[in-house]
Amino acid sequence: MRMKFNKSGQLLLVSAASLLAAGLVTACGTNTVDFVYVASSTAAGTNNYGEIDVLEVNRVSGYMRPIPSSPFPSGGRNPVAEAVSSDNANLYVVNQDDNTIVQFLIGSDGKLYPQNTTNTPGIFPIAIAVNGSNLFVLDTFQPLPSCSSASPCSGSVAVYPITTSTDNSNNIGSLPNEALGTPVTNGSLNYWPLSLSCSSTNIIVPTAINVLASGSYVYVTAYDSTAATADANLTANSCDATDIGNNLIPGTAPTAYVFAFSVNPSTASVNPGGLTAVAGSPFVVGTVSTSGARILPKPSAIASDPLNKFVYIADSASGKIHSYSVASGVLSEVNGSPFQAGTIPSAIAVDPTGSYAYVANSQDSSVTAYSVSSGVLTSIGSYATGLQPVAIGIDPSTSHFLYTVNFLGSNVSGFQVNSTDGTLINTQRSPYTTNTLPTAMVAIPHGGTM
Repeated sequence: MRMKFNKSGQLLLVSAASLLAAGLVTACGTNTVDFVYVASSTAAGTNNYGEIDVLEVNRVSGYMRPIPSSPFPSGGRNPVAEAVSSDNANLYVVNQDDNTIVQFLIGSDGKLYPQNTTNTPGIFPIAIAVNGSNLFVLDTFQPLPSCSSASPCSGSVAVYPITTSTDNSNNIGSLPNEALGTPVTNGSLNYWPLSLSCSSTNIIVPTAINVLASGSYVYVTAYDSTAATADANLTANSCDATDIGNNLIPGTAPTAYVFAFSVNPSTASVNPGGLTAVAGSPFVVGTVSTSGARILPKPSAIASDPLNKFVYIADSASGKIHSYSVASGVLSEVNGSPFQAGTIPSAIAVDPTGSYAYVANSQDSSVTAYSVSSGVLTSIGSYATGLQPVAIGIDPSTSHFLYTVNFLGSNVSGFQVNSTDGTLINTQRSPYTTNTLPTAMVAIPHGGTM
């Protein structure tokens, strides 16, 4: 997860007693800086729904605590991804086992009010991303009758226009009641299949999705499970066949990709609001290593900087971060890329200036911090988290705090961000308990008064 945030002045030094008092101030006062929404996958309640913990963040200490009435039901089974609307008034939650997206209105006190449930076009959704007018959902499988976990097929991405509902009966205060419209059509389909032109039968497994801050381009990371398992000797049933002329060593053909799409404007004469593949897409991510055990690249996370200049992709197999410059949607790997991370990097966050990046390392239970210059990542430290971090973000109000969601730890680790050099220190009383097996996190700024 990536959360946008703004720079402010350095933290004031306060006494331990003052920090404790600040940690106890409620959201109705002036010291709550953000609300953080943490999805937990373990079923709870009569409907076996997942849970959404709502935590308020103290602007002085970074201390987090649940708001009254938290947690809230996720509206479905096994929530795995979240996103918020550009006006911070709506939360969208993906429930994987139900193939649904549930929309909640967010009250001024951070509470959640369920509004609409939408079925995803494909099967087993894993990620979503939002720009100002669209929601993009990534499905593990296309909705084909022959496709199942036992007989997998390639994944797909769909586009939902975000509209203002004409039904205002459920409005909370002055908040508009948004809704997801009918998925944008792609010919006779309501989704975009992920496939390779050189071998459309290869099974492409999606892993993550990102939309640039401009909203103009969408990127999907994926790996080719057919090439990964069957093509160690450059067999002709995959794109390896087209690469034999490039003198590839057997077993080194590409297996990991990032698919790039431009988002058509709503006024486009052809396929308005839909997706168009960027020239050169999909772009290869990493190379297959044959020294010692065969290591196949497997992209696990993607993030972009807020200036639309760079895209960063984590490779969980090699423990490295690939950095790409962006020009009209086309990706070009930065000199010196990839850059070393920890073991099994799982999530990436980038600050709003693009000056710092943070990577959660799942197996290491750590965060690697980097300074960034022209897309080049330079490590500035590694910091311990709770057990198995799977999501990461920075507070959207002040950028003073960074948090990781720790799946096996069933908690959230908090850090203060040094605005001068990007280094981290633990926040007051970190880590913070959540429901069991949390999977995702997003945050919205709080104005400080209610």
